[in-house]
Amino acid sequence: MKKFFKWTSIILGAVALLLLVGYAVVAMRVKARIGKNYSFAKEEIRFSRDSSTLARGRHLVAIKGCQDCHGSDLGGKVMNDDGALGRLVASNLTKGNGGLPQDYNTADWLAALRHGINHNGTPLIFMPSHETTLLSQQDMSALIAYCEQVPKIDRMLPTNELGPVAIIMTHFDKMPLLSVEKIDHSKPMIAKADTVTGAAQGKYLAVSCTGCHRSDLKGGEPLAPGFPPVPDITSSGHVGKWSEKDFLTTLTTGKTPEGHTLKNEDMPWKMTAQYTKPELQSLYRYLSSIR
Repeated sequence: MKKFFKWTSIILGAVALLLLVGYAVVAMRVKARIGKNYSFAKEEIRFSRDSSTLARGRHLVAIKGCQDCHGSDLGGKVMNDDGALGRLVASNLTKGNGGLPQDYNTADWLAALRHGINHNGTPLIFMPSHETTLLSQQDMSALIAYCEQVPKIDRMLPTNELGPVAIIMTHFDKMPLLSVEKIDHSKPMIAKADTVTGAAQGKYLAVSCTGCHRSDLKGGEPLAPGFPPVPDITSSGHVGKWSEKDFLTTLTTGKTPEGHTLKNEDMPWKMTAQYTKPELQSLYRYLSSIR
């Protein structure tokens, strides 16, 4: 019996050591990816700051989830802070203390939104640039124009600090931590998106849904341990059985036709509630067209 316990302890110790060494290797590789320096040709974009452009930019900030992560004032906030996932921080997007450098310019905004990198060339962490890179030139202009004129917010925030779950999930590409690695950097911006109510406009808007519901919008496994499974929102899923009225009601009130109240942290209905009715109708028609 003593020999049994002895060898069991030795085997368990060896396994634990191998796991520890394996994790150390994984952590080093992820750290190297985070610290990698990228260089892309600087882009410029011309735009006005008239009232209609700023109004469009304000609308985009609301429906693209910018405020969900960076706060209603875009002054940034700590999104998550626990031992497993670690500390994920959405930065201060204003030029107040703790925010963007005073010389942060339009080219820097484009580098972040189009390529997923900071002004110093390093990757942005947990920034969905793989979605914002697909904005039309017109919408990109409006978004930047609005963000450049928001009031300064003085807010000092801690740095990102990844926990073991985030590191392992990033290593196996199960967590969209580094959008710079997911972007086709050679793809040019389209000049203008379709604004006619219908499936074409819905396809453009649905880019914001792919971060959670996957590129085919058919959902899948939870985004992280402890999170719920991601539902299929196409015609082949449960949502596909909803009427247009059901769909619009759910995305503006958070209450499903079955009487279930959605948690905003699982499904950001407070964000989708900011969509216009034609935008939601377009989104419904596009999702319904996917078989």
